[in-house]
Amino acid sequence: MNDYLNIKRQLLEYCIQFVQQKKDTISKSLASNKNDLFSETKSSAGDKHETGRAMIQLEMEKAGQQLSEVNLMKEVLSRIKVDRESEVACLGSLVKTTKGNYFLAISVGKVIVEQQDYFVVSTNSPIGKQLLGKNVSESIPFNQAKILEIA
Repeated sequence: MNDYLNIKRQLLEYCIQFVQQKKDTISKSLASNKNDLFSETKSSAGDKHETGRAMIQLEMEKAGQQLSEVNLMKEVLSRIKVDRESEVACLGSLVKTTKGNYFLAISVGKVIVEQQDYFVVSTNSPIGKQLLGKNVSESIPFNQAKILEIA
């Protein structure tokens, strides 16, 4: 179990770094768009100017939505207690199945820890929803996987 605790900590740390990188990228994009918006000067082609400003504003709105999503991911990660043990799969669980290993957190994808593949999935994803609330020995429809361990 101690090995699993270490793996869960590493996976959670990876998720935190993943979210921070996303946030940094979005923040840079927002700053760049803000700068572009203020530096957009009125030219003799007024419509071209307005179109340029509208495009920049749309990009800023999109980045703002992405930033909101990143903040939600941070909030989900803050609720994960890696040292908590559970008999059923829940947020923060490491679930080993006959078809793969899953960490229930946010949607990140495949992460390699200690030469082992782990799929970091959201509890709202199709596979996450199937795993949520399951016990050891139960099966899920995805690849007819049987749950071997929950940590």
